[in-house]
Amino acid sequence: MLPFVNYPFGLLADATGSSVDELKLIFSFLISYPLCGLLKRVPDAKPVYKNVFIIAVSLFYLIGLFDLWTGIRTLLIASAGAYLIAANVEGPFMPWIGFVFLMGHMSISHVYRQFADDPSAVDITGAQMVLVMKLTAFCWNVHDGRLPSSELSDAQKERALPQLPSLLDYAGYVLFFPSLFAGPAFDFIEYRNWIETTMFELPPGTDPSKRAPTRKQRKIPRSGTPAMIKGAAGLVWIFAFLKFSSWYSPELLLGDNYMKYGFLRRVFILYMFGFSARLKYYGVWSLTEGACILSGLGYKGVDPKTGTVRWDRLQNVNPWRLETAQNTRAYLENWNMNTNYWLRNYMYLRVTPKGKKPGFRASMATFVTSAFWHGFYPGYYMAFVLASFLQTVAKNFRRHVRPFFIDPKTSSPTSYKPVYDVLSYLITQAAFSFAVAPFVLLTFPASSLVWARVYFYAIIGVAVSMGFFASPAKPWLVKQLDARNRALAGTAGASGADAARAQKEKAGTRESMAKETVLGLPSDPGKDFDEVMMEVKREVDMRRRRGSKVSVGQVKKEMGL
Repeated sequence: MLPFVNYPFGLLADATGSSVDELKLIFSFLISYPLCGLLKRVPDAKPVYKNVFIIAVSLFYLIGLFDLWTGIRTLLIASAGAYLIAANVEGPFMPWIGFVFLMGHMSISHVYRQFADDPSAVDITGAQMVLVMKLTAFCWNVHDGRLPSSELSDAQKERALPQLPSLLDYAGYVLFFPSLFAGPAFDFIEYRNWIETTMFELPPGTDPSKRAPTRKQRKIPRSGTPAMIKGAAGLVWIFAFLKFSSWYSPELLLGDNYMKYGFLRRVFILYMFGFSARLKYYGVWSLTEGACILSGLGYKGVDPKTGTVRWDRLQNVNPWRLETAQNTRAYLENWNMNTNYWLRNYMYLRVTPKGKKPGFRASMATFVTSAFWHGFYPGYYMAFVLASFLQTVAKNFRRHVRPFFIDPKTSSPTSYKPVYDVLSYLITQAAFSFAVAPFVLLTFPASSLVWARVYFYAIIGVAVSMGFFASPAKPWLVKQLDARNRALAGTAGASGADAARAQKEKAGTRESMAKETVLGLPSDPGKDFDEVMMEVKREVDMRRRRGSKVSVGQVKKEMGL
């Protein structure tokens, strides 16, 4: 650590009530802006200089600010191990070996941080979580580069690495300072395209006049304005967090005064507690995204029609869409978006055999990965398990209740649709306020106490809803919807039938989209379980037809279930 570096942060900590490490972390995010301005001015033809600058700044953060010598060792072990595995292990198991090594290594940091039990201290765990996403993706990208292009999807072809990068490029990717501590994560091909400036070339057929404006001879477009807007928003979120978190703290939920309020007031306080916690992430992710935008890495091309430059390549959260979400999927897919991308592309789709649709195994593997990646606090698992059942319930309501508020003839909302929307919003926000509380409280005693103080309302709601849809009520709803569609189709003629058919096709599209996991949560645990039981039954029947004596238990054991 640099001499006297703690002194000004200590004075500020005494004035604000924040910890020294938290203030230094915010300082590292803010100083990344002028440093990214300097990085952007390194000549495009000198990528070596850019890499050296990036590595030097990250070392300053790790040692000069936080004195994280052990953190450097941790990052070195992870990055060197992943590179050596990618370079020396051939065959289809290489990415999985890298995955197990990186996740296992990170679990040591999680255990250490959990025993240290000091949330206000900055250690290497956050940076390592970001690095695990980057390096597991790196192993898969190297693996894809060794396969024939005919075996890859378009996205995999785009990110495949036929050759290992140089150690300097790799070190720059690992230690990219604007996203070192809190993300966002990104693939190596994006870093390479950025540092070689090929990212900023116009696609074929695009009008040259639509090219984003640049300064002097640089290829990186001017990005000061969108970066400053994102940075200013981040500061607003941080200041809001400091204020709201002092009002809605864990001590309020766990204290005796909380029970002096009525039930609805306690639910509102629970919502504000979750909102206050989210403000910190809104602030941190906005600040780091703004720095990435200023460096140029946030560039996502130019709209060929309007010429508008997009800077949302590394967006990690959409606060407005999340806070106004009317269903579980909208809520989850607008939170930690880069983790969503990583889980989907480097776990969910990778465990699915080629030519088959993702099922129980893909959902379960992704769920376990997501939970394990976050750490080992019981609160994480309480939140994840409940959220997966919330998804199931929400999907049933959207599939079997929401259509009653849509005109099957025109696919337009009925006059009662606003009522459904308001109720959906309130229920979604209240349910997730309950579900995410353990994610913040972390421990089982604190989480279960807070849940009990609001009478386990979300768990009871899930149980009642699942019982309702497991009862004859579900076939009755399906029958009513069919009768309604047929009646309207009969009176409206072919146009009504076409509208009903179009609505059914849209529902099918939504269903297939909902099948994909969000943040590692199974979209329908019950259906996934039914699928695996059918798979086991088919395997047993096939073996018995061949004359083998086999039991369901034996097959489950062989399949790893």
